[in-house]
Amino acid sequence: MIKVRMNMKYVLYMHGGSGNHGCEAIVRTTAKLLGGPENVKLWSLAKQEDARYGAAEGVEEIVLSEQLKKFSPGYFEAQLRRRLLGQQDANMKVFLRQQFRDNVAVSVGGDNYCYPWSAKQAVELNREIRKHCRATVLWGCSVDPEAVTPEVREDLAKYDLITARESISYELLKAINPNTVLVADPAFTLARRDLPLPEGFAEHHTVGINVSPLIMKYGTEGQLILENYEHLIRHILENTQMHVCLIPHVVWEQNDDREPCRVLFEKFRDSGRVCMAPDCNATELKGFIARCRFLVAARTHASIAGYSSCVPTLVLGYSVKSRGIARDLFGTEKGYVLPVQALKSGHDLTEAFRGMAQQEHEIRTALEEIMPRYRQRAEAGASELNKLVR
Repeated sequence: MIKVRMNMKYVLYMHGGSGNHGCEAIVRTTAKLLGGPENVKLWSLAKQEDARYGAAEGVEEIVLSEQLKKFSPGYFEAQLRRRLLGQQDANMKVFLRQQFRDNVAVSVGGDNYCYPWSAKQAVELNREIRKHCRATVLWGCSVDPEAVTPEVREDLAKYDLITARESISYELLKAINPNTVLVADPAFTLARRDLPLPEGFAEHHTVGINVSPLIMKYGTEGQLILENYEHLIRHILENTQMHVCLIPHVVWEQNDDREPCRVLFEKFRDSGRVCMAPDCNATELKGFIARCRFLVAARTHASIAGYSSCVPTLVLGYSVKSRGIARDLFGTEKGYVLPVQALKSGHDLTEAFRGMAQQEHEIRTALEEIMPRYRQRAEAGASELNKLVR
């Protein structure tokens, strides 16, 4: 277990909430790797989500930005700053000082530097956090080169430690910041919990399918992506004896996997061989995925649940993270990642699935051999952080 100095905490930030079960998985596993509740606090943008799905169990407390205790010294300080100095962001400035002073700031967003808008947000936040904290850490991340503006590059160079979760991002980041180490996503260490299976789920004889509305923004045509999923499900039902389970992994209001999953479920519900997993926490979703025979995933952390459970997994990917993780696991992304941008016909996903299924034994055997070492690589980030703070 990692040790920290007396009164020092790891403060996890850039966490949007556990309605994204990938974010939840990162918080759960990171908190455990860093020593659990006595060492870790979480700054969340959705505290109720974290409580609902159980992510709060591994941290000392979850704080929100507006949590300046009424009539406390910080509360009055923020009021004076607004009235006398015109600082409209006084609450946030006081909050950041209170939470991060003499603590270690650990950015757990994972892919916040994959998108220009979230990278810009990180830059602005870090500018204030670095005034108060002992050190800043970018944790288990991927980075899209297109998001690395001169301002973002300068921000990345200031981290005291960066743990990159795949080699493509590692090579980019190492050239920017020598304090970069290659690890694996902490979610590879996530435990699983097995709930009763939905009606229509045949254990170890079901294809898990995760669909994301997000990938439709990256394909040439959203309808073509749904057409590919529909063709794949029809192929499975007509040419195999396997069942299909649609598995949502993000349930945020504006980004809800259940929406495209429901569209597909309604098309095939009368088959008796297609079901849909309920919304539940990350460990329970991993329990469903682990009992699949194959997985086709759009979400990175759905694919990580598949890989770490040694389930042959095909990723319908759109960014550097899916390519990098597959390359590190198998030596190549070819045959393991189908870029949504490359879809040209309604049959492309089915063809990619057939190619993967033909290699079922080889892929499963490779994952069983790789996973013990890969989980150790996920744990290596905590060792590097321990060196930084001891």
